[in-house]
Amino acid sequence: MRLSLGQSMQMSQKQVLAPRMIQSMEILQLPILALQERIEQEMEDNPVLDQVEPAGEEYELEEKVNPDAPSDSEKELVVDETDNNEDDFERLSNMVENMPDVYEERTGPSRGEIEAEGDRRHDQMANMVARPESLQDYLEHQLSWYDLDEEHTRFCERIIYNLDSNGYLKSPLEDLLPPQPVELNGAAEKWHEEQLQVAEEALTTVQRLDPPGVGARSLKECLMLQLTPGLLFYEELQVLIENHLEDLENNRLPLIEKKTGYDIETIQEAWEDLKTLKPKPGSEFNDTTVAAVTPDVFIDRKEGGGYTVRLEDGDLPSLYISPTHRRMLQQAITAKDKQTCDYIKKKIMAAQWIIEAIEQRRSTLTKVSQAIVDHQTKFLDDGPEHIEPLKMQQIADKVGVHVTTVSRAVDDKWMQTHRGIFPLKRFFVGGTTGADGEEVAWDKVRLQLQEIIDNENKTKPFSDDALVKELAKEGITVARRTVTKYRKAMSIPSSRQRKDWSKTEK
Repeated sequence: MRLSLGQSMQMSQKQVLAPRMIQSMEILQLPILALQERIEQEMEDNPVLDQVEPAGEEYELEEKVNPDAPSDSEKELVVDETDNNEDDFERLSNMVENMPDVYEERTGPSRGEIEAEGDRRHDQMANMVARPESLQDYLEHQLSWYDLDEEHTRFCERIIYNLDSNGYLKSPLEDLLPPQPVELNGAAEKWHEEQLQVAEEALTTVQRLDPPGVGARSLKECLMLQLTPGLLFYEELQVLIENHLEDLENNRLPLIEKKTGYDIETIQEAWEDLKTLKPKPGSEFNDTTVAAVTPDVFIDRKEGGGYTVRLEDGDLPSLYISPTHRRMLQQAITAKDKQTCDYIKKKIMAAQWIIEAIEQRRSTLTKVSQAIVDHQTKFLDDGPEHIEPLKMQQIADKVGVHVTTVSRAVDDKWMQTHRGIFPLKRFFVGGTTGADGEEVAWDKVRLQLQEIIDNENKTKPFSDDALVKELAKEGITVARRTVTKYRKAMSIPSSRQRKDWSKTEK
């Protein structure tokens, strides 16, 4: 092996993303609410940017674009950072003639419009959902009804605030005891026993509070706390909870019948009562408020048939470059103030980039959404079960962009249709080949699988192998492992767990 030192030259190609390209990709990926926040941040960082809040009428961004400017395909996306871009700066200094709408000073909304907007925001604040009552608040309020001494109350509160979101006490009572006083000396063991006894009494108090089952340390204890002597199958439920929860979960009713002596009908009736108990008594206090979804794309029906898309971006502020800073730039050029000139040039260029990036986002999202709608017309006409297999590469080829551009365009975006609001990614689904050679979407496979199981004979439910054969009768060819995968994903029990033992001949 020969080692040597020397110099050599080689040619290589590598892709370098300019800041302008990175910014365009970031803007494209943002949903409408995040884009509003991004614009607000740009307004804070760049004094050259100015805005007019939309007032009544939707402001169209394309009004700000020079009609003589090159199209999206003709625009050069990458800016040479090593060049001084003197031509660009000269164009910026004269842009008032080329793009007057971007530089014109604009008047804000009228007094009436301001008052109307204030009333609208006031109504929104008045209709905001109040913070729901927590499990701890609810339990502590009940605790005030009991006449307890200070030590007992303190232990109850300590237990309440150590419950998990489902109302279970996962911490051992020993961990909730207060620190042992130093002056106890030889009486530490007695002190510990007394404190533990108070903690157990406090736990008993908490477990008497509503909702029933709260403060339990296990599922069995939780269910047992909810039993009341007045229940029809009180004794049977005690036996089932204490010894046969796993057997019930796996539908092993004949085994329970053999061990307990209860007949199948009694076990099933007791099981129905057991299902009315709450395994997670504290879950109803969890904050289940779903965040509101703001659609980026809306679908309208065309008169001649078909659908057309539109973007709901009327709430976006209208951006333009401040004419005051343009005049400052001209004054700096005249005064040959290089430092001020370079600063304003940089800010104006950044402002122009963000304006063009927003317009490019609008154009790309519109084209991608329209291509998706054109492909999924059956979904919109006839329902989700008629969705067509679709890959992002198909949309990329149709629109004429890279597949990563499509991925960014649909990421975290929602579409409002007459069938509901769907994420744009919902329309991209894989599929399998049917008996006739046509592709069948996985969503249709799942729907067909659910229909077959719903209509099966529960005394002889279909195994996964049998489900494969039943799907084949419908022209859908899938493997057994695929059926098992989808069955579990749809939370459908196995054939043994679906079996109805009450109708089985003995």
